[in-house]
Amino acid sequence: MKIRTHLGNTIEAVDSAKIRYDKNVKEILADIQVLARIVKHTVAEVDKLSISEIMSCIDRGSIRIGAVPMEPGLTNAERIDSYQTEDSLPNEGYVTYDIRFMMAVASATLEIIINIEAQRTSDFKKLGYHLENRIVFYLARLISSQNGINFVKSEYDNIKKVYSIWICMDAADDEDSISSISLKSECLFGKQCDFTELDKMCGMVIRIRNNENAAESRNRLIAMLEDVLSTQDSEFKKMRLEEKYDMKITTELEGRFNSMCNLSEVVEERGIKKGVEQGLAQGIEQGIEQGIRGLVDILREMGTPREIIIDKIMEKFELTKAQAEKFVQ
Repeated sequence: MKIRTHLGNTIEAVDSAKIRYDKNVKEILADIQVLARIVKHTVAEVDKLSISEIMSCIDRGSIRIGAVPMEPGLTNAERIDSYQTEDSLPNEGYVTYDIRFMMAVASATLEIIINIEAQRTSDFKKLGYHLENRIVFYLARLISSQNGINFVKSEYDNIKKVYSIWICMDAADDEDSISSISLKSECLFGKQCDFTELDKMCGMVIRIRNNENAAESRNRLIAMLEDVLSTQDSEFKKMRLEEKYDMKITTELEGRFNSMCNLSEVVEERGIKKGVEQGLAQGIEQGIEQGIRGLVDILREMGTPREIIIDKIMEKFELTKAQAEKFVQ
């Protein structure tokens, strides 16, 4: 009973750390400098603008981040407040977005609603559904939520364009990519009609690698996101982002990087405990094996590269590389 109680507490602690880790990922992606660079490479209406011009287009007061409150003590001039961000319609339930904000593009006299989602995987087998179907649903809700706010009755021309941008973190070394999902017309008979307003919805899927030893992506946005979300320490990230992307690392952003690294270590250590305790009833040898597998599972969920997982197993369990590789097939 004592073992079970301890195990339950350990699992809860791991789950809590994972939630805080994911929260930090969202907060980092919602930093105004990171947002501007994501937007530049995905939103066609502003791809010719400079990063500083895009930052001025983003309505900072409209930025909302997930449903988990911000941690205290990481505030400065660049702080973005967060709270429950939902769309609701009668009889349709709720949708909570990772990040949602507005852009006002003066040169094009238009406003755009943008949603960004941090997604661990795009694999159908892991998700249990096709990601493109979820993206279509989110786009539809971003449109329908404007009813009664941006348009009423038949004022459909007042609908604002929406983007739903999904950052998926499980691409193989040669699978980094950016894909677009949108409405298109096709003439099946007769003269082609000009549907000039068919661009109201656009889904974007950005696939980044979780192998930090992979060659740097030829796409600048993917390369930046891989640097931002890597497991490298805060000082290394700070140097890379400042030198490669001319980013100013604020106190808040640096604090987020530190927190992410610390939480990664917490989840890693407690993952070992979780697996070992699960295997106690089966004997020490099997318990250690369970500990290794528990660590591998959690590190994979956090997007840790295969090579780093192998190194950690070798270090913590005193295994050879060949022995460690058996647990990371």
